[in-house]
Amino acid sequence: MKLLSPHLQAHLDEGTTTLAWCWRIMRADGITFGFTDHDRTLGFDGTDFEPESGLTASEVRSGSDLSVDAQDAEGVLTSDRITETDILDGRWDNAEIEVWRVNWADVSQRVLMRRGAIGQIRRGRLAFVAEVRSLAHVLGQTVGRTFQASCDAALGDGRCGVDLEAPAFKGTGAVIDLLRDRAFTASGLDGYASGWFTFGTLKWTSGANAGRRTEVLGHGVTDGIAVLTLLEAPVRAVGEGDGFTIRAGCDKRIETCGMKFANTANFRGFPHIPGQDAVLRYATKDGGHEGAIL
Repeated sequence: MKLLSPHLQAHLDEGTTTLAWCWRIMRADGITFGFTDHDRTLGFDGTDFEPESGLTASEVRSGSDLSVDAQDAEGVLTSDRITETDILDGRWDNAEIEVWRVNWADVSQRVLMRRGAIGQIRRGRLAFVAEVRSLAHVLGQTVGRTFQASCDAALGDGRCGVDLEAPAFKGTGAVIDLLRDRAFTASGLDGYASGWFTFGTLKWTSGANAGRRTEVLGHGVTDGIAVLTLLEAPVRAVGEGDGFTIRAGCDKRIETCGMKFANTANFRGFPHIPGQDAVLRYATKDGGHEGAIL
């Protein structure tokens, strides 16, 4: 049950209301945005809610169980702060959002209807629809250790302990020639063996994608020149001379942990855990009953 201020309750009791929806969105990069479906700018709590976005809301759905409730916010790409490029670039993914019901004639009369995060964003030629997920979506995330053969730590984090700032695991380079939308030849990586940066991360330091981070799908060497393939094509065009910083990758196997990083002591997987072959094993008369891994 929502607790309303006496003034807002009195306004609702009048029957004729002046209500509007307001959305406050806090992106992961720390930038806060405000949007409203009213026809003029509203402001409260230090945020200006602009009307040019054209956002409209669906009904608010709330259940008594722990399922994820969702609301849709639909709008046209008219605000200069909502761009199709930023949506494709993932800058709005999982952004924190507050949904307010506000008396636009007196913005002090308002109530917080929902707090959650932006989920799936569906795009069209002229419009987008953003899913507003309730806080219950956090309950669906994995918490704690995962028992699996491969390592469940992120390379370079506190549980892993590898120093990715060391010269052996960090390189800098620049684009020589674009081969495909997500593959290019690069300079500055002559001292690294083929595959060293596979499954690693690349951060652009110059060019249209400066500041953006992406995953490396493959690292090869052709005629002494490094060839990098990214997991996803950058949203903004990659140009000749664009600089980047790249860090080594790990395939999460204990063999790689030991041979590449000399970090077997911190391996966070269970390489000897029985696999599906042990679960599906059945008795036979030709041996194989010593308990060894098949």
